[in-house]
Amino acid sequence: MQPLVISHFTLANSLGLGLSSTLGALRLRRSGLIACDFEDVDLETYIAKVAELDACQMRPDLMAYDCRNNRLAQLCLEQDGFTDTIEMARQKYTAGRIGVFLGTSTSGILQTELAYRHLDSRSGALPADFHYAETQNTYSLARFVSRYLGLSGPSFVVSSACSSSAKVFANATRMMAAGVCDAAVVGGVDSLCLSTLYGFNSLGLVSRFPCRPYDADRDGISVGEGAGFVLLERATADNSSNAMLLLGVGESSDAYHMSTPHPEGLGAKLAMQRALASAGLQAGDIDYINLHGTATKSNDASEGKAVAEVFGADVPCSSTKGWTGHQLGAAGVTEAIIGMLAIEHGFVPGSVNTRELDPAIIINYQIENSERKIHRVLSNSFGFGGSNCSLVLGKQP
Repeated sequence: MQPLVISHFTLANSLGLGLSSTLGALRLRRSGLIACDFEDVDLETYIAKVAELDACQMRPDLMAYDCRNNRLAQLCLEQDGFTDTIEMARQKYTAGRIGVFLGTSTSGILQTELAYRHLDSRSGALPADFHYAETQNTYSLARFVSRYLGLSGPSFVVSSACSSSAKVFANATRMMAAGVCDAAVVGGVDSLCLSTLYGFNSLGLVSRFPCRPYDADRDGISVGEGAGFVLLERATADNSSNAMLLLGVGESSDAYHMSTPHPEGLGAKLAMQRALASAGLQAGDIDYINLHGTATKSNDASEGKAVAEVFGADVPCSSTKGWTGHQLGAAGVTEAIIGMLAIEHGFVPGSVNTRELDPAIIINYQIENSERKIHRVLSNSFGFGGSNCSLVLGKQP
């Protein structure tokens, strides 16, 4: 593929708001996981919560979109001068030539969960102030972000579980290659809700402890929330010198099981191979892999096999979900941005909470942080049902 310039990016999660908060927490090995205190959830588990979100107020002209998910989107858009950058891009390309392609898993379903607690006792009707289209509806996220940024280009939402906000990079690449838009805002948002906490718990996938990716005793995920946004532009002589680039994208589908990944990691392997081929690179050209690494038995085992087959045991890799929890539809963009921070600041984030590596997984898994020069990163995002996406990010040496 033709590389795309990543002009600007921002994120918000349990480590704090903006890039510096996340970078600082990674360097200090400060996890964002806390004992579950969300709503009235009665589960013995840990979550990753955006503390600042409770005080966030929706912009007055967009109050119809008021829900936890869209407030989290707004909170993220306000960080790192991202809205100012989009305003400059709007002046350059016009509002109708900038696409908005976003990922989410549950959108604003919490708003519906809360509404069901206030059904009319006689008719069973939902409260009159409940706006399904602007809150729970999956597309509400893209509509809200487009209106918040003043954009009118093509927009849609991908909901492919945990790969959602990685796959939007591929969607934007195709839309720009087809000439449908000249630039794109990509990213994802997912917020805490009862459905994900109780749902994953019912599947036996939620740990009672802070999640421990690739640990011999790993026993499940820690659900988190977060958001991230990226501006993609075509590479030109003026903007590509020493710029962060989207170099390659690889997608695949396991077609194996509704929730369990292929035990041999066949889909994961194919996504990584396609990402490398898309970037015109070999396995040895990758300096760090940010693994999907959910800390479930099946995910880490299958991903580990795939990584070992493609990269052997040389390339440093780690999962950062011990810091941020599993942000589901926002995991892809968050971990891609963490990969970009690793490139910009020359370090490999280790794996907080992981203590004893699974000896059956033969990869170069990093528990401790380390400093090193990084040119290119591969970021993996693998969703329920085997919806896989790998991204290659970096700078040309």
